[in-house]
Parts: sequence; C-alpha cells; structure tokens
Amino acid sequence: MLRKLLSYIIPIKIYKTKSTLSKTIEVTWANGELVLDSENTNYSYGSLQRILRKGLKHFGFERIAKMDNALVLGVAGGSVIKTLVDEIHFEGQITGVDIDPHIIKIANEYFKLNEIKNLNIIIDDAFEFVLKTKDRYDLIIIDIFQDTTMPNFLFEKFFINRICFLLKSKGVVLFNTMCLTAGDNFRNQNFIKDFNDNNYKIQSIPRVELHNELIIIEKLNSK
Repeated sequence: MLRKLLSYIIPIKIYKTKSTLSKTIEVTWANGELVLDSENTNYSYGSLQRILRKGLKHFGFERIAKMDNALVLGVAGGSVIKTLVDEIHFEGQITGVDIDPHIIKIANEYFKLNEIKNLNIIIDDAFEFVLKTKDRYDLIIIDIFQDTTMPNFLFEKFFINRICFLLKSKGVVLFNTMCLTAGDNFRNQNFIKDFNDNNYKIQSIPRVELHNELIIIEKLNSK
C-alpha cells in the first residue's frame, strides 16, 4: 500500500527483466496503479489501457458485452482483457495469443490474468495462430509490438484478409498502431487506402495518446 501511495509522487519500479523480444520489461507502480512497460513504451495498463478503451468505446460497451467471443493478438499484461472483463462485463470466451511465455508469466504473477475464468491464453506467433485457427470471432483486437516496433506482417494484405475472414457477421477489428515517424504515418495511410472491400468499413482514430492511431474495421455483410 505504501508503494501505491508513493507512486503518485514518483514511479516505483518493483520488477525488471531482460526480454529477447522487447529488450527490457518492467513492472512499475505509477499514479496508484501497476503498469507494464518495455524499454521505450507502455505495454499494458497506463496509457495503453486508455488507448484501447477508447477504441472499444467507439463500438459501444453495450454492443461488445453481447458478443460471444473475442480474440486478442498481443496480450502482454492483459490490460485490454481486464477492460473487457471488469468494465464491459464481457462474459463470452476470450482467446489471448502472445509469443512470449515470459511476459505471460509476469502477467499472471502481477496482474492475475490466470484468475480470469473465461480467458484462454495460447503461446504462439500471432501470424501462425490466425492461419491455423478454425474459430470465428465477434471481436478481434490486434495489439502487437516489440518495444516501439511493429512487425511488418501486420500490414500485409494476406494477414489482414485472414483476420477479416475470421470475423463473424457484424464482427469488428480494433487494430492499435504506433506512429512515430512520417514513414509510419505513410504506412497507415496506404494500409487504409489499399483496403478496398465493400463488405467492410474501415476508419481510423488518429493521435490517441499522441503517438497511437487506432484502425477500426467493421464487417457489414452477413457472410
């Protein structure tokens, strides 16, 4: 409790480890809450939770609460999963996919993800998982970073086509991206411009928490 109170004055680091994927992983008390950070960015809770919450609010919490299943690609500390369960009261099945077993161990120890009954965590590469899964989802959240870098496959046409294929009728995708350079902005603009399918609606919410842009895809048809 003392650490939590002191964190309103100064961040208090309680755990730090090296990661082959994200260089450094830290758990810190900051402004009264536990957050998970990589070397250069917030990974879970803190600003990231606010960013993804804004995207979920765009769809409407009431609409999401009625959905049957959700897929989260990139779990980290699980802040968006906590938003689904604690704030939206989502009772459907949540599948979380993360490539790093170490970060899931941290999430279980410090953020108690393993206590969420309707959550199934799968340790796998997101690209490989979406190729293999036979399930369909009402909500797909893409939140994959290696520190401040986003894997190139996320913006490839084959990957996003597969993501859309996995959507149920009226399903939605919430894709969190980071724009630190002019090249990142250009990448996102091209991604949205090249997405040309009348069965889907695509739009963006730019400059969320300064450096993030949310890309939103909604399936319009009943296929």
